[in-house]
Amino acid sequence: MPDNGLSLPEFSALVVLAVEAREVSNTELKERHKLTIDGERRRKLNELKLVESRKPGRAFVHVLTDAGWARLAEDLRTGTIPPQTGSSGAIARALLGWLPRFMRRTDQRLAEVFQPDPQPDSQSGSQPGSQPGDESGRQAGELQGRIRDAYARLAAKPGAWVSLAGLRPLLGDVPRARVDEALILMERLPDVNLVPESNQKTLTPGDREAAVIIGEQAKHLLWIGTP
Repeated sequence: MPDNGLSLPEFSALVVLAVEAREVSNTELKERHKLTIDGERRRKLNELKLVESRKPGRAFVHVLTDAGWARLAEDLRTGTIPPQTGSSGAIARALLGWLPRFMRRTDQRLAEVFQPDPQPDSQSGSQPGSQPGDESGRQAGELQGRIRDAYARLAAKPGAWVSLAGLRPLLGDVPRARVDEALILMERLPDVNLVPESNQKTLTPGDREAAVIIGEQAKHLLWIGTP
């Protein structure tokens, strides 16, 4: 048992935040998962730096930190899961035991398995960042094309992961804010994925600087597959 072992409610909070993969409020957690992160549970997870919480209004909102992703992945890998009883416990144990085997078999990280639901685009039938007849939409579409071209130059094979630290220099004449905006829009597309580096110890200062922030989480790696 590692130091600072988690109780079942604390471990459940990490799992739920991983499933949501975004900043989420206590109100929404209660509606969607019948769970809140408050009181001693919130304080402990904040002190362990596994969860970051803030209170912009009447309710706390929470997001899993990089350390939280790493801790959850390690607990799943080692089977360090708080005891669960009854039929619901049997279901949870089966799914949580299957998850690390699935990640090993598919060579995926936890943050790649759990992704936030895509947000609907405001223009029905249009791609994010491309509004017909609009100059800014045309420019955004061109920039997304440049990003795809740069990705193709760096990827060892289709569907490989590419670091943003390697990609940004190929877009050196484009302001960083525009590149970030394009990446954020592209992540909504079904063939694009941006994830944090799961092994934070391997990150260089250049990797950290090149990251794009999405949902208050630094994303370091880009994947583009087949639409």
